[in-house]
Amino acid sequence: MDLGFLVRRPVAHRGYHDIKAGRVENTLTAVRAAVARDFAIEVDVQLTGDGEAVVFHDFTLDRLTTGQGRLDRKTLAEIQGAPFRVSDDRVPTLAELLETVAGRVGLIIEIKSDFTRPADLRLVRRTVAGLKGYRGPVAVKSFDPDMVAEVGRLAPDLPRGIVADDARDPDHYGRLGAAARFSLRHLLHMPRTKPHFISYGVKYLPAPGPAFARKVMGKPVITWTVRTEADRAVASAYADQIVFEGFDPDAKPH
Repeated sequence: MDLGFLVRRPVAHRGYHDIKAGRVENTLTAVRAAVARDFAIEVDVQLTGDGEAVVFHDFTLDRLTTGQGRLDRKTLAEIQGAPFRVSDDRVPTLAELLETVAGRVGLIIEIKSDFTRPADLRLVRRTVAGLKGYRGPVAVKSFDPDMVAEVGRLAPDLPRGIVADDARDPDHYGRLGAAARFSLRHLLHMPRTKPHFISYGVKYLPAPGPAFARKVMGKPVITWTVRTEADRAVASAYADQIVFEGFDPDAKPH
């Protein structure tokens, strides 16, 4: 399995977005801007109430659009009918994303999870099905080991990664107990999930789990979300590539 595309170029977090320029995160406009700069792209996918995979980070529409409520309780038509506040884009489907990227740059798709147990694996299945036949370099990842394990079961040759940090944020990990959070922090699920790469928060590096995966197991580590030169220095020491936003990583530092 060739994972070189994961580290060849910096990865634009939710596309090369810039809200001041009207490029909203996870929109096709932000995706096209990343392709134009030859940046790899990281985006998020969610499941709609009628079973479609759409490219959107939040569980609700409220922050970025004029709509309200959870995506998983709305149809695709309702979601795409809610305009972004500062853009003419609409929330894209996974199929529209793939058609836009068309294999020109590396693509990393994060499968969102709120850690409901038992895990709702429909989004995994919809994402894997949507990627069948896609010719470009692509990988999937998730914070949720159950999602990653299901990717491995359905599509063992599809590059898969685990996303992790210190697992202490109660808003993100509040459904999980202390033992589960400890396992996530230290990547103790790896014998079950068998990730091909690690995506670890830059604010929490160095950390034993990603260090072991990188140095002993030879797995590439990508770190997020890099926004400052201090973040880049940490990334240079402990990771193989950055997921960035808010600056041009090709520009010379001041």
